[in-house]
Amino acid sequence: MTAKLIKGDEVAGKIRQEIFAEAKDLYEKTKLIPGLAVVFVGENPASQAFVINKEKLSKKLGFNSEVHRLPANASEKTILSVIQQLNENEKIHGIMVLMPLPEHIDKRVIIEAIDPEKDVEGIHPVNMGKLLSDEKGYLPCTAYSVMQMIDFTGQPVYGKTAVVIGRSNIVGKPLSLLLLRRNASITICHSYTNDVPDICREADILVSATGKPGLVKGDWVKPGAIVIDVGEAWVGKKLTGDIAFEEVKEVAGWLSPVPGGVGPLTITMLMKNTLEAFKKKCN
Repeated sequence: MTAKLIKGDEVAGKIRQEIFAEAKDLYEKTKLIPGLAVVFVGENPASQAFVINKEKLSKKLGFNSEVHRLPANASEKTILSVIQQLNENEKIHGIMVLMPLPEHIDKRVIIEAIDPEKDVEGIHPVNMGKLLSDEKGYLPCTAYSVMQMIDFTGQPVYGKTAVVIGRSNIVGKPLSLLLLRRNASITICHSYTNDVPDICREADILVSATGKPGLVKGDWVKPGAIVIDVGEAWVGKKLTGDIAFEEVKEVAGWLSPVPGGVGPLTITMLMKNTLEAFKKKCN
């Protein structure tokens, strides 16, 4: 058996078409367009690449896109001032602050300053609370992307055994809640978990988000399982995921690659959340 690949661009294609069509229809009715603002502090290369890709996709989808660049030595007060201006700007429907922030900035203070109705990353405590309470809110984009990839396989989630390696607020915790919402049985593994390989072998759906290259070996994977690789790390000049790809592809039923897997889809889900925020204002 060789696993079928779950490619991020392929999964995102249909979603982008739907976003474009809906935004176009709303423009014809209101003469307004969705607005997404990114706050970029410092000069992180990965963040710079994200900004470029976001600008390209915004243009394709017909969104208004803003980038607010601040120097690495910008004060917390300065960043909060920019966020407040964006909170009050009626043409901006979504706000994203690129991480990581410089060490002198408390990211919790920054995140909590964003209007929850404009928190299109889904990381504000209000939106995280809605996820926990099964209320409608903005879903964290990476976890949202993983669910789209799982759905792309056409395999049911309900009644399945799912294992998530990693317990971050961005991926592990929200993804576990989304899987639980779909009636899967969930196990979260982390650095203190015993017998991780044995736990993974029981998984119909296995997701790894640790950033440890090649962590998940072929003999960790249940034959035919859906395996989603969210981890990213540079090994020399090569971007590598958590999954030992060549081993796992011979065992899994479905497998996402790195690069080209979750990454390209995450920005699409950011746009989808922005569209939802825009629709609320239109209504």
